Amino acid sequence: MVRDSQHPDQLQSMVTAFFMEYHIGKLLRQSNITKQAGIPVLEVFRLLFALVFHQRSLKRVLEQLAMNQFGKDTVYRFLNSPRHNWRRFLLLLSSAVVRRFARLTSEDRADVFIVDDSLFSRSRSKKVELLAKVYDHVSHTFVRGFRMLTLGWSDGNSFVPLCFSLLSSENERNRLCGVNESIDKRTCGYKRRQEGMRKATDVVFELLAQAQDMGISAKYLLFDSWFAYPSTIIRALEHSVNVVCMLKDMPKVRYGYEGQRLTLSELYRAVRKRRGRAKILASVTVQLGQDDKGRPVLSKIVFVRDRSRSRQWLALLCTDTCLADEEIVRIYGKRWDIETFFKVSKSYLRLAKELQGRTYDQMFAHTTIVFTRYIMLSAAARDEQDPRTIGALFFDCCDELEDIRFVEALRLLLELLRSALEVALAQKSDVIDQVVQQFIARLPNAVKDKLAA
Repeated sequence: MVRDSQHPDQLQSMVTAFFMEYHIGKLLRQSNITKQAGIPVLEVFRLLFALVFHQRSLKRVLEQLAMNQFGKDTVYRFLNSPRHNWRRFLLLLSSAVVRRFARLTSEDRADVFIVDDSLFSRSRSKKVELLAKVYDHVSHTFVRGFRMLTLGWSDGNSFVPLCFSLLSSENERNRLCGVNESIDKRTCGYKRRQEGMRKATDVVFELLAQAQDMGISAKYLLFDSWFAYPSTIIRALEHSVNVVCMLKDMPKVRYGYEGQRLTLSELYRAVRKRRGRAKILASVTVQLGQDDKGRPVLSKIVFVRDRSRSRQWLALLCTDTCLADEEIVRIYGKRWDIETFFKVSKSYLRLAKELQGRTYDQMFAHTTIVFTRYIMLSAAARDEQDPRTIGALFFDCCDELEDIRFVEALRLLLELLRSALEVALAQKSDVIDQVVQQFIARLPNAVKDKLAA
C-alpha cells in the first residue's frame, strides 16, 4: 500500500489530486481547524499526512525543511488543540467519498455499516492522558492502551472509515491516568474525553447517528459477537438499519421459539438439521423481545458449519427475516473489510506508532490523519479497479465490479500450479504445459468456457 519513496513526483501528484478533489482545506475550515499564527493549517496537515509515504520521522522531515519554514512547536500546537473538531472533518470527508462510491454501485448491492474495535496499544507509556488497562482479544490479557471503536462503510469493493472513538475505560479503577483538568469544558476536545470514558454500546449508537446525520446510509449494520445482545440489536433497529451479526452462546441470553425461551445451544438442538455435509446446517425464526411500543421483534438465526473445528457450528443473526440464508452469510462476510483496514492502518500507515504524544487530543488528531491516508488509498484503488471512475462515458457501459473475481482467481491458481510443478518435477516447460492442459481438460465445461472467454 505504501508508495515507493523513489517516486516523489508521483506521490506528490497523487496527494495533490486527492486534496483538490475533496477540498481538504475547506473541510478543515468547516471543522474549526484554522491557523493560530502565520502558517496555514493545510501545510501542516499535508506535512503530517505525507510522513508515512516518505518513510521518515517527523524530526527528520522538520530538520530538512528549507529555511526552517516551521518547527515542531507549530506541529504540536496543531495536534494538541482541543478546539479542532476532527470528528466532523473525518465525517465530512468520508461522506463525500461514500457519495462518490455510491454513484458507482448498483442499488441492488448491499452496502453496509461495520462496527468493530481494535487495540490502540501504548504498552510502554505511563503518563498518557486517559491511559487505561484494556482487554486484548488476541493475547487474552489486559494491556495498556485504548479501545479504538470504529464505524466504517463498505459496498463489498471499497471500505471507508467514517468515525471512531478512543475508549479508555468506564471503570475508574482501570484508568491509569486522568483527564487534563485545564481543558476548556466548552471545547469538542473535552467532549471527546468524556465520550472516551463511556460504555462502548452507548458510543456506537452516537457514532451511527452522527454518520446518518451526514447523509451516509447503508442497508445493514454488521458487528461481531461482542455486541450481539438482544437489547442492543433492538436498539440498532431504531436507526432504520437491519442488523447482521455473529452470536455467542451465553447462558443468560435466550431466544423465543415455539413458546419456549432457549439458549443458543438449546435452540440448535431443537431445530431440524440439513442432511449431509451442508455448509448451512439450519435456520430458524426467533423472537428477540419487544420494541419500545410493545411489538415483538423477530429475527432469523442461521447455523453454519465451522470449518476450523469439526462438528462445531457458528450462528449468524439477521433482523431481516425475508433474507435468504446464503445471502445472510454473504453479507456478513463483508465484515472482514474492517479487519483488513485495521491491519493496513497498523502495519503500513503506522497507527499508534508514528507519534508518541501524551495528550488525548494528539492521539485523536493523528488517528484521524491515518484514517485520511487510508481513505486516499481506498479511492485510488477504486480508480484503478473500476473503469467507471474514469468518467461518465463509461458509467453506462461497464458492469459493476464483482465481489469475487472468479476467473482471475482460477488463472492465478493455474499459474501457481505450473510453478509448483516446475520446482517439484524439474521438467521442461512443454511437459509442464501438457500437464496443465490435461488438468484444464478435466474441469467442468462451465469453468472451461469462462477460462476461454
